[in-house]
Formats: sequence, C-alpha cells, structure tokens
Amino acid sequence: MVEALTIVLAVGQTRGWRSALEGTGAALMVLAALVAAFGPALVHVPINVLRLVVGAVLLIFGMQWLRKAILRAGGLKARHDEDEAYREAVKILEASGDAPNRDRVAFVMAFKGVFLEGLEVVIAVLTLGTSAHRLGLAVVVAGVAVVTVGVTGIAVARQLSRVPENAMKMGVGVMLVSFGTFWSGEGLHVKWPGNDVMLLVFVALYLVVTWALVGLVRRDAPRVPREVAA
Repeated sequence: MVEALTIVLAVGQTRGWRSALEGTGAALMVLAALVAAFGPALVHVPINVLRLVVGAVLLIFGMQWLRKAILRAGGLKARHDEDEAYREAVKILEASGDAPNRDRVAFVMAFKGVFLEGLEVVIAVLTLGTSAHRLGLAVVVAGVAVVTVGVTGIAVARQLSRVPENAMKMGVGVMLVSFGTFWSGEGLHVKWPGNDVMLLVFVALYLVVTWALVGLVRRDAPRVPREVAA
C-alpha cells in the first residue's frame, strides 16, 4: 500500500489530483468487486502476468517523463513559468465555465499502480486470513493499515507541494522506471537479490544515470526561454 501511495502522490502532484484520485477510486472499486465475486479464489490469479504488463507500462511512462525532465534540466527544453501558466489557466476556465478535461495518463497510471499493489494486498490478506481461519481479523488489520498509510499520505502531500515541478517530474520518472524494472523482472520470474531492497538499488542507479545525462546535455546546451504551457 505504501508503494501504491507513492505512485498516487507523484501522479497527483505532477498531473492533477482529480484524475489521480479517480483512477485510485476506480481501482479500489474493481478490487472490491473482484473480492465480492471471487473471494479466496483470487489467490490463484497469475500475479506475474499483471506485474509484467504493468511494469512495461510504467517503464514507458517513466522514460517519457525522464526524457522531458532531463532536457529541461539540461537547458534544451524550456522550463515552465508557473505563475503565468496559472493566470492563463484561470482566464481560460473563467471564460469557458467548464471543468478541466480529465488527464487520461494520470488516471491510467494511478489505476494500474493501485490495482496491482492492491491485488497483492488482497491476495496476502485472503491467503493469511483463510489459512489461519481468521479472515475477519486479517481484513480489519488491513483496513487499519490503509487508514494509516492514507493519513501519512496527506502529510507527505503537503511537503511535496513545495518541490519544484521539474524536480518532481524527474523524481517521478526515476521512481516509475525503478518500479517498472522491478515488476517486469518479477513478471519474468527474475529472483532479485535482496528482494524488495533491489528497488532502492534501481532508484540509486537511475538517479546516477539521470544526473550524468543532465550533465552531458547541459554542457553545450543553448539558453532557452521559459514557457507557459507544457
């Protein structure tokens, strides 16, 4: 659930909370429907297939975000003027009176992240609960964990609001390609040394590669003006 939280917070902060929360809600509803329909039979769902598919999707999205963040940090792509962009957005919304369009990418990423991690949680709860004949207790404890993680997420979100946009997008890109690499490997039955600890190794590795690329791009990059729109 912590891994799902990191994805939702990152997507919401960089792409918009509305679509991120809608994707989260949709994933939770699908998980609830699966539990109601299949119950303990979910322990037999081939999670490796889901890991492989979702891992590949996150790798694609993450590499796209990293590419743009590296180009902006290196000076080959204009950075955003956030104040001017905000004023322009307000003018457009006031003139049209319509709600902003939903962000399909944010919805899909939040949905996939929450669904995959949530399905793992569901399988863990059902497996432990049914094997010990204490399914009710397992569900209650899982619910407490969800509330705890959610409260933590609210506190973290306030701190994330102070992070510069391009730095956030670079961090999101590193996180996504790290998760994508890890999940894709698990889907292919790769036995990672240290199991989940390899996520930290991937994050460190991709951070080093990213900053190396920024340095190479920045060395001879011409100055570009700030831009208003993405």
